Amino acid sequence: MTESTVNPKRPFRGKPRGRDLPPVALAALRMLLGDERTDPSLRLRDRLIEHLHVLQDAHGHLSLAELRALAAYMALPMATVYETATFYAHFDVVHDDQAPPPEVTVRVCDSLSCQLAGAEALRKRLAAGFAPETVRVVRAPCMGRCDTAPVAEVGHHHVLYATPEGVEAVVDTGHFHPEAILWQRLADYRGAGGYRLLAACRDGEVSVEALIGELERSGLRGLGGAGFPTYRKWQAVRAEPGPRYAVINADEGEPGTFKDRHYLEREPHRFLEGALISAWAVEACALYIYLRDEYPGLHRVLREAIDELVAAGLVAPDFVILRRGAGAYICGEESALIESLEGKPGKPRHRPPFVAQRGLFDRPTLVNNVETVYWIPVIHEKGADWFADQGRHGRRGLRSFSLSGRVKRPGVHLAPAGITLNELLQEYGGGMQEGHRLAGYLPGGASGGILPASKADIPLDFDTLQAEGCFIGSAAVIVLSDQDDLRAVATNLLAFFADESCGQCTPCRVGTEKMLTLLERDAWDVEQLERLSRVMMDASICGLGQAAPNPVLGLLRDFRDELAGQNVIVKG
Repeated sequence: MTESTVNPKRPFRGKPRGRDLPPVALAALRMLLGDERTDPSLRLRDRLIEHLHVLQDAHGHLSLAELRALAAYMALPMATVYETATFYAHFDVVHDDQAPPPEVTVRVCDSLSCQLAGAEALRKRLAAGFAPETVRVVRAPCMGRCDTAPVAEVGHHHVLYATPEGVEAVVDTGHFHPEAILWQRLADYRGAGGYRLLAACRDGEVSVEALIGELERSGLRGLGGAGFPTYRKWQAVRAEPGPRYAVINADEGEPGTFKDRHYLEREPHRFLEGALISAWAVEACALYIYLRDEYPGLHRVLREAIDELVAAGLVAPDFVILRRGAGAYICGEESALIESLEGKPGKPRHRPPFVAQRGLFDRPTLVNNVETVYWIPVIHEKGADWFADQGRHGRRGLRSFSLSGRVKRPGVHLAPAGITLNELLQEYGGGMQEGHRLAGYLPGGASGGILPASKADIPLDFDTLQAEGCFIGSAAVIVLSDQDDLRAVATNLLAFFADESCGQCTPCRVGTEKMLTLLERDAWDVEQLERLSRVMMDASICGLGQAAPNPVLGLLRDFRDELAGQNVIVKG
């Protein structure tokens, strides 16, 4: 094409499509991320979310210019980078015609436990008290600190038992860094016998078969929610051809759950020993830890603990890879977690194949929860029978209950599997708060359903609650009282599911929004709600959409009188 034939109305013909990238933008990116020309690993797709975090932390937002530069840096389409950045709640994408957010962001947790503790009133007072051009006040889902509700986060600093005055003081002082954590260092853990089992495994003193047998006798099951027997998961992954990977799911985003944080903050090396043993058991070529972004202090703890292991020669450099979530509850689902680890939006995969067959980087992958592997060294030290014999009411093992809501002593309580809610309250939780009478409880967080006070003597464990339309999940127990608004409880839970739906499948994406709309009406139409629930439970791709109706169905089944007393008309 000659110059004379160029159409003046089509000035971009003959040039690459898209916007020109100023060389200075790529140079600035290399200053932050490193030079991809000399380190090609920086361009790998699974580094995308990590790179986005670096940019967000450096500037407080993600401009489109930076995303264009990152796309060129990683040799990815701009659409891919943009789609990933906008999927996660903790990335603030700012378009060319938009102003960046204020330097200070205050996030107020709006999960159920915080709502019961007055989070909405706190948020309104903070929003009215700060100038919006200097401080942004936003709602945020569960921060994993339900025992200290209400909770606010200023920058990366969490304010526990938050008040307007307390949050304002943090803003004024500019202390936006994570709170300090005192944790057991490597020398102290080894002095108490730590890493002996790992050494015995590596030296051949303990065989994989023997350890699998111990886990089978102990009855240890996945403690992230599904409750799949741990030994069977190991066997399934070992049966697949290598290379294999091991992944730890530390993305406990279920409202009401904070047990994993509890253990990681105190004994990270016990967790790491169990994680390394699980990786050894399946002959994994690498161990990935996916930690939720709401735990910024723990990112530092785990980085330092891993560095201790490398310095001591207990693990090879880069064998343990710590990855940072970005604010997406759906990434607690194991296949969505795998997608996120690969640098993609965390959307669940269709199954089969299962992640044990084709998981991370399309290879067989073992995915375990934090608490599950935490127990492995203890079970070997004290014996499988010791663990199994801890149960109550015919159940086996121990459960770490995240107890919150209207109780005197909220927190993580290690109790026998099969304990009842009444027993948990009286023996561990100190009873109900003054002036409150037990009305109901959530046995397994937002997705586990709701049970009335009349059913507080059912053993709390895997397989004991299904007949009631509930499940224990990660043992996040939220206690409700006679003073709580049941409509507000239901709308809080459904609003959470609607916000956190990944949007991939219509039954979940549309169903959660539709159910929330139905719950906000003065009259609840039972036929409509039950029909919608069936569609969501039968047709949603993953557990989010399948479990979202559980609390609503529980209220319709067991709380008709209470709803009527709170002026909710139940039709049908």
